[in-house]
Amino acid sequence: MKIHRLAGGAALAAVLVLSAVGVSPALAAGNATDRAFVRQMVPHHQMATEMAEMATTDGEHAKIRRLARQIIKAQSAEIRTLKRIAKDLGVTPAEMPMDGEMSEQTMRDLETLGLTAEESGMDMDMHDLHGATPFDRMFIDMMIAHHQGAIRMARAERADGKNRRLRRIARDIVRDQAEEIRRMNSWRKAWYGAPSPAGGVPAS
Repeated sequence: MKIHRLAGGAALAAVLVLSAVGVSPALAAGNATDRAFVRQMVPHHQMATEMAEMATTDGEHAKIRRLARQIIKAQSAEIRTLKRIAKDLGVTPAEMPMDGEMSEQTMRDLETLGLTAEESGMDMDMHDLHGATPFDRMFIDMMIAHHQGAIRMARAERADGKNRRLRRIARDIVRDQAEEIRRMNSWRKAWYGAPSPAGGVPAS
């Protein structure tokens, strides 16, 4: 019983020390994987919402326009949550890449997550979607590749991250975006004769 009290006192003392030097307990709980994940998932989601915004006006099928609105709603909410967690971890989210060019910080973070630029789905040039014909086919192919990247990043967080809030978000990303990939591939096959050349849900 005495040992338990001492252990509890030591834990409390550690929290007090962290607070005294301006480091929150949440920061202490995060590791390199958590920081890389939250720093890059914000711009990753921003890329998805940018593409989805185009689809709400240029999408040819009602199903694509509806999915685009769902992506905007879900990922915008996650962006807000991720930014709050990033602040707690002392992390500044990366800037969204627009033309496939990535910063050195992004490349370091992807290395931490065990991914290449291509595997992350962040190396695409979203300008390719402007004026694409047929728009919906290009949107599906690009969004599937982008979702695949999010799933790989989320699996890296689930495997090596320590922050419980980020691990929970990562779980939801894997579940929700895998379902959307399957849905988009079924539409592409029905509308254009074949599933996306990007493939399906990444193998675990």
